[in-house]
Amino acid sequence: MSTAISVRALVVVRGGREVLHGIDLDVESGSVTGLLGPSGSGKTTLLRSVVGAQIVASGSVEVLGLPAGTPELRSRVGYQTQAPSVYPDLTIVENLDYFSRILDVGQSSVGETVDLVALGGLEGQLAATLSGGELARLSLAAALLNRPELVVLDEPTVGLDPVLRQGLWQTFHELAEQGTTLLVSSHVMDEASRCDVLALLRDGRLLATGTPAELLERTGSSDLDAAFLALVEEGSSE
Repeated sequence: MSTAISVRALVVVRGGREVLHGIDLDVESGSVTGLLGPSGSGKTTLLRSVVGAQIVASGSVEVLGLPAGTPELRSRVGYQTQAPSVYPDLTIVENLDYFSRILDVGQSSVGETVDLVALGGLEGQLAATLSGGELARLSLAAALLNRPELVVLDEPTVGLDPVLRQGLWQTFHELAEQGTTLLVSSHVMDEASRCDVLALLRDGRLLATGTPAELLERTGSSDLDAAFLALVEEGSSE
């Protein structure tokens, strides 16, 4: 498979402190890759580096064959931030109409995307009145409007109930089957098994990458929580 994201020796300094320490990571095209780690491990900083929104101290990040942040990538990469990136005084459909014009996509994409993220029936509701989960799904809809080649999602399932979380993960895999690459961050280890490939991050260092089955075999663990703890211990002893 081809590589959608290639990160080499990435170092990021924020507030005078090094927060990413020489990260090397490849993300295959058409995969759902989970970036897993506790809060403060550097996941958001790494995602910001991938979408070109982060100043890096050294190293390189290549996305879809181009340096991260290249203007040409703006229409090819979708990004959902942790904080809702929508206008609270606009309705769901008004928000998506606005973003569809920026992205120069047809009106039909708005309705399709509303259905994709299970917001049907709420189109006329102001974003300010939505629940946290509904806001997260609206932000996701904005990131998916133009069906980008790469979708970068920062904690997309926070605040969602188990049924909606399961539905979103099913959507992620359906998008991957159609050729979209997804890089999804989470601190919830029970989501790890839903990913094709995992990248485990702690304290700004990449502990390991591999499929869930590979990481279980490598650590001799019975579940991914135990595998993560084993890898933390392994890293501490090196």
